Amino acid sequence: MKKVNNIAVLTSGGDAPGMNAAIRAVVRAGIYHHLNVYGVMYGYKGMLTNDIFPMESKTVANIIQRGGTILKTARCKEFYEPEGRKKAYENLKKLDIDGLVVIGGDGSFKGAQKFSEEFDIPCIGLPGTIDKDIAGTDFTIGFDTAVNTAVDAIDKIRDTADAHDRLFIIEVMGRDAGYIALHSGIATGAEHVLMPERKSEIDDIINELQANERRKKLVNLIVVAEGDEFGGANGVVKHIKERLPQLDTRVCILGHIQRGGTPTCMDRIIASRLGYAAVEALLDGTHNVMVGVVNDKIAYTPLTQAVKAKQSIDEEWFKIIKILAS
Repeated sequence: MKKVNNIAVLTSGGDAPGMNAAIRAVVRAGIYHHLNVYGVMYGYKGMLTNDIFPMESKTVANIIQRGGTILKTARCKEFYEPEGRKKAYENLKKLDIDGLVVIGGDGSFKGAQKFSEEFDIPCIGLPGTIDKDIAGTDFTIGFDTAVNTAVDAIDKIRDTADAHDRLFIIEVMGRDAGYIALHSGIATGAEHVLMPERKSEIDDIINELQANERRKKLVNLIVVAEGDEFGGANGVVKHIKERLPQLDTRVCILGHIQRGGTPTCMDRIIASRLGYAAVEALLDGTHNVMVGVVNDKIAYTPLTQAVKAKQSIDEEWFKIIKILAS
């Protein structure tokens, strides 16, 4: 096993609150172990353009509370090609970088997995995504903040819905995964939660709204993940207005507000633990894995499994929604 001396850290894919806390942890844990730590700007793109710089402890001062990522993030189609990855490798080798920490989602891990297969630089993945759609960890960096942002917004929407006896259809992020919709929907007492993982019976929703109308329950919230089968909130409202034109219905799309903001205590702690564990893994020879937290313990999942596997949503959640919203 080769000793790791120089490591680099990058953020890739969609930004998530807590990424800066993870960067900080990687840098300071690396320095504690007498490693040289480099930051890569704009994700894999920075590896190709050689936008790589040495990081010190003071480089990551006063960032743990900031959303976004100081290392920026960008898409890089050139990295998909063997020639692009070779160029990235050559840039890393110029600096003798022999370990890489990638903070991102499953797309980022696919890149790390491929890169590690082709070259001799071990990679560690940290799950940084608001969607919480990666197997091998109970929570991802950014999820808790995104959900709390959504909950705060939905609570405010309920106030105005109550004032006007309105049905609000609220769209949250989640193109392929409905965890933000699920958690924020339960936390705000939504009558229905629609998400990509489960087929939505629009007839059942219509029937329940009609029943609520008959018993004078005129304030209703439907939380929809953007990737649900109807195409988000606008698709849902179209179906409802066709059948129930008398309802005072509004749509609110929360959008990218869920990506920003100060990370919660939970996201800062998760990011700090994972960043520290990533450096420990490189030093211990545990390579090409994603570091996660399972049952409050650090867990390692091979990048191949973290890429392919998705967390399933237990049916018990849907039962909870139905019973508590009745």
